[in-house]
Amino acid sequence: MTEKREVALPKMASFLLLAAIFIAAGCAIVYELLIGSTSSYFLGDSVEQFSLTIGFFLFAMGVGSWISRLIQEDLLARFIALEIWLGLIGGSSVPALYIFYAYTDSYRYCMLVLILLIGTLIGLEVPLLTRVLRSYGSLRTILSDVLSLDYLGSLVAALLFPFVFMPVLGAMHTSLLSGLVNVAVAIAMLWVFRAVLPPRARRLLSVQSFLISLFLIGLLLKSQPLLERWENALYSDRIVFSEQSAYQEIVLTKWRENLRLFLNGHLQFASVDEHRYHEALVHPAMELATSHQRVLIIGGGDGLTAREVLKYPAVERIDLVDLDPVMTNLARRNIYLTQLNDNALSARKVNIANEDGFIFLQREHVPYGVILVDLPDPREESLAKLYSVEAYELCRRHLSPGGVLATQATSPYFARRSYWSIGTTLEEAGFNIWSYHVQVPSFGEWGFHLASEKTLDLENVAFKAPRRFLQEDLFGAMFLFDPDMDRVAVDANRLDKPVLARYYREEWSRW
Repeated sequence: MTEKREVALPKMASFLLLAAIFIAAGCAIVYELLIGSTSSYFLGDSVEQFSLTIGFFLFAMGVGSWISRLIQEDLLARFIALEIWLGLIGGSSVPALYIFYAYTDSYRYCMLVLILLIGTLIGLEVPLLTRVLRSYGSLRTILSDVLSLDYLGSLVAALLFPFVFMPVLGAMHTSLLSGLVNVAVAIAMLWVFRAVLPPRARRLLSVQSFLISLFLIGLLLKSQPLLERWENALYSDRIVFSEQSAYQEIVLTKWRENLRLFLNGHLQFASVDEHRYHEALVHPAMELATSHQRVLIIGGGDGLTAREVLKYPAVERIDLVDLDPVMTNLARRNIYLTQLNDNALSARKVNIANEDGFIFLQREHVPYGVILVDLPDPREESLAKLYSVEAYELCRRHLSPGGVLATQATSPYFARRSYWSIGTTLEEAGFNIWSYHVQVPSFGEWGFHLASEKTLDLENVAFKAPRRFLQEDLFGAMFLFDPDMDRVAVDANRLDKPVLARYYREEWSRW
């Protein structure tokens, strides 16, 4: 069957079509990144989510390219239809993911269907457009122009996504606005090529673009209350703060006197019992260190670890390194957090550095008497690097003689291999370790490690700073482990072999 020839297009039309492919390519990469990042937020394991997204996305593009051979006529109209339906499906992708996660158990199926639909439509674009444009030059020239602009549009969108779209607009608005851009491209093409499109196709496409534009605009206008409703379905308590930063989703909830902080949907503390966690992390290291004039906190952007450190009058300087400025600014300005952390991050002694802790540790600093690692659990490889042999070796270089490092280390009961992997990693980095655990009701049994090059005298610790929980007569029992939490043989976590994130995801997936 021979392909029906298209009606000749105006000479300048090729430039408009190439501009359309540039914009469409940008929207396509945005949809791909949105699905990967939203799925990482909900499900964790960013490596797995982005691998699945990219893999199935490329597969679906191949399917779309193959299907394009079945389209024999009305190529321009079919290309415009692709833009309209990409706008609908891609633009509503993030709202659909929120709905399926909040109200169903079918999130992964929704994610997969969206990837396959969007990828197939995008795979159709380049072959159709190439065939539309082939009357304007040789196939070699047209194909190189189309592919060059397609790749360039993807690059521009990929650069804008982490630095502009997510921190300024957020995932929901980025999704809906990208969908409207796709539909706007279709509307512009309907107007420019109105004389060469079949009348019936032009009317049908006009109605579709109008209705889908209204739908996306309506979602955009109602996005904030809808987002609040869907987020409230994810959290049991009232949300008092919610923001998508460049690095994470930050949510504060409150019920009566209980304030909770969630990062990417994972609980970081509950105000009713956070003192048990923070006292266990801070005070043993502070009392056992030879000096604590200078203290380094890696993480701890909520200010609660700094609050405990500031209870020691001898402390002269605290360097707090937390990647996310939104988190540290929230801890300095939000009334609920400042009441809880005693306005610690505004104290004169506290110096905040909003940067990657691993990069901070690579630079030279005046030695610290105490280093406290108060990071989220190592569920992602990007976090697990700060629980690596290489990171702990850097920490050891920055400790003064007689210095002590303390790190939170997830649960020795719920994530036994993860907990002891962190201990093994510290030993591989040249530390002696002393492992202990406490009961934090909001989390269950929770573990920590003390690490030092010197031998620590645990039997003669006298806690002098004000505390609500930690006492000398309880301290010794914290180092005793029941058989189902006791040490197991596991690998150390290294940058080139990040076993910790895998241990963590495997273990917590069972609970």
